[in-house]
Amino acid sequence: MSAGAEHYAGTRAVPTYVLGSDPISQAGLIAQLRSVASLRIVDEPERARVAVLVVDEVDDDAARSIRKVLRTGCAQVAAIVTVLDDAGVLRAVEAGACTILRRSEATPEQLAGALVAAVEGHGSLPPDLLGSLLSQVGALQRNVLQPRGLLLNGFTERELEVLRLLADGLDTAEVAAKLSYSERTVKGIVHDVVTRYNLRNRCHAVAYACRAGVI
Repeated sequence: MSAGAEHYAGTRAVPTYVLGSDPISQAGLIAQLRSVASLRIVDEPERARVAVLVVDEVDDDAARSIRKVLRTGCAQVAAIVTVLDDAGVLRAVEAGACTILRRSEATPEQLAGALVAAVEGHGSLPPDLLGSLLSQVGALQRNVLQPRGLLLNGFTERELEVLRLLADGLDTAEVAAKLSYSERTVKGIVHDVVTRYNLRNRCHAVAYACRAGVI
């Protein structure tokens, strides 16, 4: 079993990777977190369950770093930011960060708690910026996604209807009859999903939607 797959409960510590925008910030945070019993610092993101990115602001370089770490297979990324505003929160969330903390508020104990919570599937961000993020997400849904027939999860209602029926074991003809579509329409809907998310086939599309929690 790889270090990244180790269980963190009990006496096991969460494998944690630290990445800083400069060597001093990175070394300082590593030194602080080494004394935290619930975390174990690792040298490569591939071996980590969670990563911590320390930056002055969430700019394009920081967003790219978040995406790069997630592509290694690291499950979650937390961003520790010196200057944090509404735009920075949205950019970090879009890049895939699940936890965002201001550097001035991130004590080792608080950060450790947030990282363990992140591995368990819980995210966090400064409460004063939560309302702004929700407003921006709502505007995105109303002004960008809804006019295109898309939901926040990236699927259309019609795609979800088809995928749910396929997940229930219906074949293409049965799905078409159930929804009063032609078989060609059903195949086209599945093809759109497979193409958009770079999937292999219909079964992969159903599995992807299940893992995403949309069906």
